[in-house]
Amino acid sequence: MTEKDACALLKKRFEKAGFAIEENVAFDEDGVAFEVDGFDAAKRVGYEYVTDEAGDSWDVDSDVIAKLDERRGAGDLFILVVGEADAPDAAALGRAADLFLGQLEMEPKAGEKKKAPAKKAAPTKKAAPAKKPAAKKPAAKKR
Repeated sequence: MTEKDACALLKKRFEKAGFAIEENVAFDEDGVAFEVDGFDAAKRVGYEYVTDEAGDSWDVDSDVIAKLDERRGAGDLFILVVGEADAPDAAALGRAADLFLGQLEMEPKAGEKKKAPAKKAAPTKKAAPAKKPAAKKPAAKKR
């Protein structure tokens, strides 16, 4: 699969998921610098298809991938990095994109903290109406 075809497929999937993708964006933050194939800067979500054709492996190496994973774990940046060996055809690339996009739905957006589950209020017991003491029956008369 060519880089051009892969990026077109990824752009279509990401835009369908609601991201405004800009192509070939220069990215340089905190020691991570490379040209992202597709990126939504406002939502900090994007993708990079690593191919020998484009020579991506020299700037998107294992160190960059590890830093991107750390940033994703921190909820700061979400970039799918997939190589041609991992997704050699459209079906495999589509599955990788869908998995990534599905995981994003479960992660907090940039700047948000993971929310703790809402605590349920303890049920309150209604006080039972006070019972009147049983009336004493008069003693039976002796004959």
